[in-house]
Amino acid sequence: MAGNVGYGSLPFSEQIAFFQRKLNTKTDAWTDVYGAAHDHEFMVAGANRDDLLADLRKAVERAITEGRTLQDFRKDFSGIVARYGWSYNGGFEWRTRVIYETNLRSSYMAGRFQQLMAMRETHPYWEYVHSDVVEEPREEHLAWNGMILRWDDPWWVTHFPINAWGCQCSVIACTEDDLRRMGKSGPDTAPPIKWVERTIGQRSPGGPRTVLVPEGIDPGFEHTPGRSRNFSGQVPPPRGSRPLPPEHLPPLDPLPTAPSPISPPDPLPEPQPVTPPDWEGNAIEEFLGSFKASFTRAAAFLDAVGQRLAIGLGMFWGNDGNPADYAEPASLDTATALPLIAQAIQTPDEIWVQIVWLADVQLAVVRRRYLARFQVSGQAEPVAVVFEVGRDGWAGNVSTSEAMLQSLRQGVRLYQRKVN
Repeated sequence: MAGNVGYGSLPFSEQIAFFQRKLNTKTDAWTDVYGAAHDHEFMVAGANRDDLLADLRKAVERAITEGRTLQDFRKDFSGIVARYGWSYNGGFEWRTRVIYETNLRSSYMAGRFQQLMAMRETHPYWEYVHSDVVEEPREEHLAWNGMILRWDDPWWVTHFPINAWGCQCSVIACTEDDLRRMGKSGPDTAPPIKWVERTIGQRSPGGPRTVLVPEGIDPGFEHTPGRSRNFSGQVPPPRGSRPLPPEHLPPLDPLPTAPSPISPPDPLPEPQPVTPPDWEGNAIEEFLGSFKASFTRAAAFLDAVGQRLAIGLGMFWGNDGNPADYAEPASLDTATALPLIAQAIQTPDEIWVQIVWLADVQLAVVRRRYLARFQVSGQAEPVAVVFEVGRDGWAGNVSTSEAMLQSLRQGVRLYQRKVN
């Protein structure tokens, strides 16, 4: 557990702006807002009244903007509890510390992340720093102390502090000269990530659920504070570790109030003749390059209807924190599949949007779907390609199944390619 908490000498503008942009979210349990959703939502577990939550937010914001102490916050908290007769879980000292520390520390590190990203050209290396004031340090956090990695190392996505309840670890930026003074010829190698199952929400009205987190990271902290507000954090992750065949795609059931699909849809345009490029190098690197992105830089692509799509290495990160192996679709090798998916994004036959209800997490997601048919040189049958992206990530498929493509023509069509 933590001792005295140090967040820097003064609050700073990036930290304040990060917190002030959050929306209030009423909750029954801490698991109602999970992980990176905290970048956008302010919550206090069990605060399910608008006025109660608003006053708790004011108290936290005062602590951030005025540099108020934990004792100051406790006085505000006591007054709020008495005013609303709020019955909260946990003891007074424990609960106030958790609310105070977690909000101040996460907002501080979100602001710090923004600062580090702004100086990454001159200070491309980040050093993990364990705080000496923590009375009962976690072994994993101690082991990471002093490790230096490039700013774009995938390890940071899940391990940028804070990494647990009471964690006070931090990150400092380093230059090439700094590394040489340390006797290093380059950055360290990130340790392998071991993913473990943890059960959360035992007291949640929705019941417990199992999540995967890296060893040494508490559930809910397996993300970088503020990253989802940075453009590179908008890069959609894979919905699974690989593009799924159509029979294994997550269900595309619309909400009960969603409009019926167009029935029957207009015929698709004739297949586009293509000769896939000869990608001699790494297929993922070539895919990114076709959108002016790279392993170290995300790029914004404007699609046929002017919607922005973030393209970057995060699209291929697997559960081990490293670029995932891209599965080879049936009868097509990777070097053919990825160019066709890139082509479908860049010159789709149709773009559809649909609201999808994810029953397992009780969440409505808007997905954008790019559909295309290509007549690949040297192949007899046209190839059907789908790329689908939403808040829950992306999935893709390359197949010779016309039925697969037709089954995904649901929702609202935003675009259809015109044929001269």
